[in-house]
Amino acid sequence: MSAGLGDGERSVRLTEAEIAAKLGEMALALTPDEARVEADRCYYCYDAPCVEACPTGIDIPGFIRKIGTGNVRGAAVTILESNIFGGSCARVCPTEVLCEEVCVREKQQGRPVTIGSLQRFATDFLMERGEHPFARAPLTGKRVAVVGAGPSGLACAHRLATLGHQVTVFEARPKPGGLNEYGIAAYKVVDDFARREVEFILSIGGIAIEYGSPLGPDLTLDSLRADYDAVFLGLGLSDPNALGIAGEDLPHVRDALGFIETLRQLPTEAQAAAIGHVLVIGGGNTAIDAATQVRMLGAETVTILYRRGPEQMGATKVEQDWAQTHGVTIRHWLAPVAIEQGAVALARTRLADGRLIVTEEVLRLPADLVLKAVGQSFADGPLSTSRELPAFARGRIAIDGDYRTSLPGVFAGGDCVGRGPDLTVQAVADGRDAAHAIDRFLSD
Repeated sequence: MSAGLGDGERSVRLTEAEIAAKLGEMALALTPDEARVEADRCYYCYDAPCVEACPTGIDIPGFIRKIGTGNVRGAAVTILESNIFGGSCARVCPTEVLCEEVCVREKQQGRPVTIGSLQRFATDFLMERGEHPFARAPLTGKRVAVVGAGPSGLACAHRLATLGHQVTVFEARPKPGGLNEYGIAAYKVVDDFARREVEFILSIGGIAIEYGSPLGPDLTLDSLRADYDAVFLGLGLSDPNALGIAGEDLPHVRDALGFIETLRQLPTEAQAAAIGHVLVIGGGNTAIDAATQVRMLGAETVTILYRRGPEQMGATKVEQDWAQTHGVTIRHWLAPVAIEQGAVALARTRLADGRLIVTEEVLRLPADLVLKAVGQSFADGPLSTSRELPAFARGRIAIDGDYRTSLPGVFAGGDCVGRGPDLTVQAVADGRDAAHAIDRFLSD
């Protein structure tokens, strides 16, 4: 794949189909023969460290063994029993620092079993056949409201449906899927996979989604508590963090996650902005996703700026290498101090006794577009229209070990609680486990 467009091509506007082709796909699916060969590399460990490393606790040796014996459907069921978003997690999870990092093959040979690609092979096999392997339990007569149709909310809704409860999901946006639909790089979740996966999840029945229904004056937590037997909050993180420097409100400065959303929903508009010199501020996966895509779309230069060293970056080495392979430059030990028209002023940084020191040495880099990728915070504004609010801790919703908030009958999970890493797979685990906690609450 080309690292960018030539000088004569940068002004060419592409169609949506051409943009999709240019972004391509980060990793291709395994063929059946490749899957069998890779499955045969697994030791099928009895006390498998890969299972412990997976936030959803998938029986990884079990599903890989089934692939090796030709039972691909059974492998998919094993995955989906633990992680109903197994298809998207196979594409977006940083498996290199989770299950694959602790694989015995990695320890012995420096080459782990490619668990993510095998998971994708199995789940794609089942989804392509349009078969939902789970059935609903007898109806309990209980009704649960789920706020947010992202991975956490939908994982909760699906598990509640299997337990026989009727679920209504309230989603602020016009489409379901959360970050899978709006915030993941196009080369990780291509085509309409996010939509098809949600359709697959909803096919169990018993789940209704009301779109364009944000929490606020017209839909309050108070009213949901009055109308439903239990409530699950899967609100995610929706408030982009600010840099807190001069020039942040200039028109050529954009939130990186918002840019990715534009690229996924309005690709031609995003491509029109991918010109000239682009600076991306941040060191996580969102910075990598935004930088790599804007470079693929034709920006002349793309540079990621991070205030610490490569070892402290939130993005994995695989992600960093991916970006650099596609023409992105990563510069460390630089912190933005001001954004100007056409440039960013950066101060050199260093560590002293573990503390980050911003020096007085300043340089300027040209910038036609600046993308901020410095994380998101929980926005509690939608909850403020209710008389009673759940307790908060460290800027997020506080929960106990059973995902219960301080309000009776109200549970929460996913990024809005910050119980684990802000990853899709962790959000799915939260939603699934919260559903069982809700089921116990409804059975008391």
